[in-house]
Amino acid sequence: MTTPSGGSTSDDYWRRPDTGDDAVADEPPAAPAATPPAGGPATGYSGPPPSLAPPAGWRPPVHLQPAPPRQLPLQDMADLDAAEQRSQRVTYGFGAAAGVVLLVLLCLLCSRVIF
Repeated sequence: MTTPSGGSTSDDYWRRPDTGDDAVADEPPAAPAATPPAGGPATGYSGPPPSLAPPAGWRPPVHLQPAPPRQLPLQDMADLDAAEQRSQRVTYGFGAAAGVVLLVLLCLLCSRVIF
């Protein structure tokens, strides 16, 4: 990477090179006019087509009305908490049993290596 030398600023390195026509270096070139030629069709995007409202009876007729939603039964929060605690105890029990089995297997493997 080369660095600018002399009394230039740090932004001069990133500027476009001078075109030689005394154009201002900080301004982008002007865009061409977007007017269509006289008497000819427009060449640019003219936008989406206009939308029309659907006719009045465009939906099919509805003959059956669904039943209103039923009422859910009340929940016994104390019973739900007790069931959750029981399931947590079962999970911890299986985890402890698996841990004990793995510890015994580890001790057996270590004893075979040592002896």
